[in-house]
Amino acid sequence: MAKHYGAKGLAVIKVENGEWKSPIVKFFTEAEKEALRSKLLVEEGDLLLFVADKWEIACEALGRIRSRIAEMQQLTAGSDQLNFLWVTDFPLFAFDAAENKWNAVHHPFTRPKAEDVAKLEAGDFAHVRAEAYDVVLNGVELGAASIRIHEPDLQAKAFAALGVSEEDQQSLFGHLLRAFRLGAPPHGGIAFGLDRIVMMICGEESIREVIAFPKNNRGLDLMSDSPSDVDQRQLRELGIKTGVGKKERLG
Repeated sequence: MAKHYGAKGLAVIKVENGEWKSPIVKFFTEAEKEALRSKLLVEEGDLLLFVADKWEIACEALGRIRSRIAEMQQLTAGSDQLNFLWVTDFPLFAFDAAENKWNAVHHPFTRPKAEDVAKLEAGDFAHVRAEAYDVVLNGVELGAASIRIHEPDLQAKAFAALGVSEEDQQSLFGHLLRAFRLGAPPHGGIAFGLDRIVMMICGEESIREVIAFPKNNRGLDLMSDSPSDVDQRQLRELGIKTGVGKKERLG
């Protein structure tokens, strides 16, 4: 599972009868072991899982594994405990190595935390946090949102970090930047996933069990037979053409 989510492997330490049992323990000094005990509050019977990789890969792999273990424990123990959590320190940007550029984690209009604006201006994009927040129940996201930027100069700095030129800022988002200059107020909110909430109330593992019109894995709605053919007259009204040319079909 760790490899599926990008990690090269998963190291394991089992704490049993006061001993740490694992092939990797011999590489740890006593000082490092004590640091782990202090940081992780290691106790008898614990299982420590390690991923050594880039921060994003390690977080993704270990997060997926932790969620899977939690699901297994809940199925085994039949727990009906409700554990809520707020996530409030999301990064504002994430670096895409394939494109060699920074992308917005939430969306390009998300406001940076006030204490991190100086990092944005200094080009320290990796350490800029967002005014974004998620509410989570038993590992399932129930709602997500952010506070948006409402000042034109701050928005321009965020666009520059994302590699959007000043010319493109005006052509793509000029209406927004002009609205900011006219005094757009601070704004934000939250959007709840009602389907996910109903899924948890019903004790279901898949959101498809509670969606009124669920899609299958091919994106088809079997109840309404959608998507289906559309009348050419309707397409003409919307200015839409369908189909591909001969060369495209052969290619």
